Amino acid sequence: MRISTISFGLLAAGSATATIEKRAPLITRDESGIEGKYIVMMKPTSGNEISTARVKSVAKAVDVKPDMVFDNLGGFAASLTARDVEDLRNNPNVAYIEQDSVARISATQKQPPWGLARVSSKTTGATRYTYDDSAGKGTCAYVLDTGIDTTHPDFEGRAEFIATYVDDIWVDDHGHGTHCAGTIGSKTYGVAKKTKLYGIKLFNSTGEGVASSIIAGMDLVLRDAPKRDCSKGVVVSMSFGEIPSKGINDAAKALVNAGFFAAAAAGNGDDNGRPVDASGFSPASEPSICTIGATTKDDTVATFSNYGKVVDLYAPGVAVLSTWPGGITRSISGTSMATPHVAGVAAYFLGLGKSAAGLCEYLQSIALKDVIKGVPSGTKNLLLQNGQAK
Repeated sequence: MRISTISFGLLAAGSATATIEKRAPLITRDESGIEGKYIVMMKPTSGNEISTARVKSVAKAVDVKPDMVFDNLGGFAASLTARDVEDLRNNPNVAYIEQDSVARISATQKQPPWGLARVSSKTTGATRYTYDDSAGKGTCAYVLDTGIDTTHPDFEGRAEFIATYVDDIWVDDHGHGTHCAGTIGSKTYGVAKKTKLYGIKLFNSTGEGVASSIIAGMDLVLRDAPKRDCSKGVVVSMSFGEIPSKGINDAAKALVNAGFFAAAAAGNGDDNGRPVDASGFSPASEPSICTIGATTKDDTVATFSNYGKVVDLYAPGVAVLSTWPGGITRSISGTSMATPHVAGVAAYFLGLGKSAAGLCEYLQSIALKDVIKGVPSGTKNLLLQNGQAK
C-alpha cells in the first residue's frame, strides 16, 4: 500500500477547490487492488456526525452512483475514473480515498473438539468444558464471514443470516462462516451456547471478498445491533484478513467505539504459508480490537500463525471440530478458528455482566501466561481462558 500524491490537474466546474497540502490522500494497491474500484470516506462534521445526504451529495458532485453507501461510517464504494478520483480528492468533505482490494478468510484444513476443554483448564489434555450456564444469554454475536447455515440443528434456531454482499447469494457455499459460528455459539461445539448468532456474508465460495464489502458489513453491524435484543452486549467475529486498509481499520475501530467487542484473526502467514508480522494485515493491525493467534492441542504456536506486538491472545486453532453446512461437522485449522473461541468467551463474559470496554485487556489478565511453546520474541505469550479453570 502506498499514499499517492500525484495530481492530474484542475477540478471539474462546480467542485470545491483545495490546496495540494489539504487534498484527501489516495491509498492505492499493488497486486490485490481492483482496477477502477474505490472506497471514499467522509470527514466528520464539527459535531462528529456524518449524514447520508452529505455522502450522496459528494457522490453526485462527480456524477457517480455508489455501489454501496456506508450510512454509519460515512462513505461509499463506487467505480471511479481517474478524473473522478482527483475531483473527489479536492472535495473538502472527503477524508481519504482507498482503492478497493481483495481479502481472504484465514483457514486451512483437518480433526476433534479439544478447544472448549482447553479454555476452561489450566493444563493440556482436559476432556471437559466447564462454564457458567448463563452461556452468553442476552448477547448477540455477529459473524462477518461466508454466511451461516442457519438450518444446522446445533444452532437450535438461534442463528440468522441477515445480509449478503456477494452477488445476492444467501447460503454459506464455503463452510467457513458456519464453522466459526459453531465455535462461538452452537449447542455442542460453541463456547457461548446461548448467544444469538447473526451471519453477514462477505466472502464467496472460494473464500474471497473485497474491502468495500467488509466495510459495508461492519457498517451494517453498527446499524443493525441497536435494533436487536442484545441487552447483555454485542461481539463481532472477523476471521479474515487483507493487506493494511485504513478503511477496514477505521470501521473496526468504530465497532469498538460503539461499545462492541471485536475480535480478528492474526492471519495465516504469507502466500507461502510462512508466518509474518500481523501488523501487515487488516483488521488485525487495528489497536483497539482483540487480535488472535492460533495454538495446537499441546500448547504450541501453530506453524501458520502470524505474530507480533499486535497479537493480543492465542486460542485453539488447529484441528478444531465445529458445525458445517448440511447438518454435518468438519475439523479445520487457522487463526480463523482461534478467533471465534475468543469471540465466544467474550460473549460468555458479557452475559455474566462484564462490559465490552476493556474486555480484551481483562481476557489478557486471566489468560494462562508463558505456557505456549514457540512464541516469537516480541509477541505476548497469553493463552485464552474462561475463568473456570481449577
